[in-house]
Amino acid sequence: MARLREQYVRDAVPQLMKTFGYKNVMQVPKVEKVVVNVGAGDAKDNAKLMDQIVADLARITGQKPVVTKAKKSIANFHLREGMPVGCKVTLRGERMYEFLDRMITVALPRVRDFKGVSGKGFDGRGNYTLGITEHIIFPEVDLENVEKVKGMNVCIATTAKTDEECKELLRLFGMPFRN
Repeated sequence: MARLREQYVRDAVPQLMKTFGYKNVMQVPKVEKVVVNVGAGDAKDNAKLMDQIVADLARITGQKPVVTKAKKSIANFHLREGMPVGCKVTLRGERMYEFLDRMITVALPRVRDFKGVSGKGFDGRGNYTLGITEHIIFPEVDLENVEKVKGMNVCIATTAKTDEECKELLRLFGMPFRN
């Protein structure tokens, strides 16, 4: 069992019940899924770059990514419908907790001049989105094979009803929010 899931059951559930006054354990918010998305618009010219991004994302998340394709043609971007423009992975269960644990404890502290993550990434419904500018902060990525450094979006979907509940849940997981 992942360290983060054990910590959630042991520490976060009682703390959240006390803080928000929940009467039942089932009311306590939990993380449902994590979606990791990498946009690769410049991969339309270089198919090898898309293969490398897919391989890196698979190594980082432990799950095979889905290649996302353009929904419509845009002439100014030299983009045609059906061209690959990125890839994404939806993580649930153990893989989700393992990814969150590695991201919070290993990858985020490796960011240059890291002062914490922004507290403004909430959507008003208890979900949090975080932008990572360099995918090479993850130790699974082999720097010698990286052709181009890419950014990624990490969306954390929770069962929380408000942003305050979600922020407290993520803070108890160890998410380093900026003050």
